[in-house]
Amino acid sequence: MSAVGVVSSCSCLRPGVWLLKPGIQKASSFGLHVAARCAAKDYYKVLVLGGGAGGITMSARMKRKVGAENVAVVEPSTTHYYQPLWTLVGGGAKQLGTSARPTGSVMPAGVEWIKSRVTALDADKNCVYVENGSKISYKYLIIALGISLHYEKIKGLPEGFHHPKIGSNYSAHTVEKTWKALQDFKEGNAIFTFPNTPVKCAGAPQKIMYLAEAYWRKTGKRSKANIMFNTSLGVIFGVKKYADALLEIIKERDIAVNYKHNLVEVRADKQEAVFENLDKPGVTEVHQYEMLHVTPPMGPPDVLINSCVSDEIGWVDVDKETLQHKKYPNVFGIGDCTNLPTSKTAAAVAAQSGVLDRTISLVMKNQLPTKKYDGYTSCPLVTGYNKVILAEFDYNAQPLETFPLDQSKERVTMYHMKADMMPFLYWNALLKGYWGGPAPIRKLMHLGLK
Repeated sequence: MSAVGVVSSCSCLRPGVWLLKPGIQKASSFGLHVAARCAAKDYYKVLVLGGGAGGITMSARMKRKVGAENVAVVEPSTTHYYQPLWTLVGGGAKQLGTSARPTGSVMPAGVEWIKSRVTALDADKNCVYVENGSKISYKYLIIALGISLHYEKIKGLPEGFHHPKIGSNYSAHTVEKTWKALQDFKEGNAIFTFPNTPVKCAGAPQKIMYLAEAYWRKTGKRSKANIMFNTSLGVIFGVKKYADALLEIIKERDIAVNYKHNLVEVRADKQEAVFENLDKPGVTEVHQYEMLHVTPPMGPPDVLINSCVSDEIGWVDVDKETLQHKKYPNVFGIGDCTNLPTSKTAAAVAAQSGVLDRTISLVMKNQLPTKKYDGYTSCPLVTGYNKVILAEFDYNAQPLETFPLDQSKERVTMYHMKADMMPFLYWNALLKGYWGGPAPIRKLMHLGLK
């Protein structure tokens, strides 16, 4: 962006240039909710916060809508990861490098990349602040800041990762430690955890468990492994159809599940994991482990906590059907940082991007948003090195399946879709703003009945 402090005389944009959601009056009567226009590079028609899946796909879509020179993305990271691949990286089926590309290579050509971190949002004045204190104004704001990992909320972490026998598929710094722990396993407890917070890709904590079980069977170590899934939840999966299928697999493979068990401490030097029993406050259990896979507590990014755009917890407060902010009509949210009541996945981002594209188009034309997001999300539940249950569902936790077959069955074809087709689709379609989810395919596959 340009040097700070070079500012031309500001002229206010016309009030009422966008239409508010039903029940809210136009901006002119809402207190002139429009920012003054500042010098080039201090103002953008569309400002995107975050350069993950949601931020990149929306910046690509907005580039086609308003021109690259009118779009900017605020993102500090120089590497962009396709994180859904990390399940397979942790299981030794893929290399970490195949999930990474330079951020500059996925940024839409001509779109301004502001290599900084957002430090504050002021939606009342249509501006944000970045790390060096610079103010950036906007006409439309898209918040795609993702979700934050909080290993530090578990006593003994993250420093515990310096010890062997412990890994986590949720970080580029620890995912390869998972594969090393699988390989080095000799005999004892193998524990896989699920925290007492929202998480991204809620199926991932158990996917690596099934891969570990398959690997140890293949290497002759299965009889020496006591595999435990300690989850803070009261169910194995939130959609009954797929939960029933997973419970059958768990029974067949002799895996122990301990519900309402939340990891609170790791004593890595002693290879001990401490869990609190959520049904019995104050009661803890200590388990010795030979291998531990940690899914960290997660939450909204710090900049969103107590922000004007967030709910009481810190998630961006958007309409669940249009993805438009409930208070600020020129602010929108997508992906993990929002309070949308659906599973936080890349598949959800894809479906949301198509809806949000249409929402913003109509808002820009002073029209009411009409396209509605149904909560579609997908979780390819990897249950082996060549097996996947493709879970797809909506806001109501009801299956919303693309293919005209029973997707609760383990299938080799779904594994190859997860391992090979989805990464290709991500890099070449979603990030370029051309993939809005499988709804058209679903309609075709079901002869228009879904």
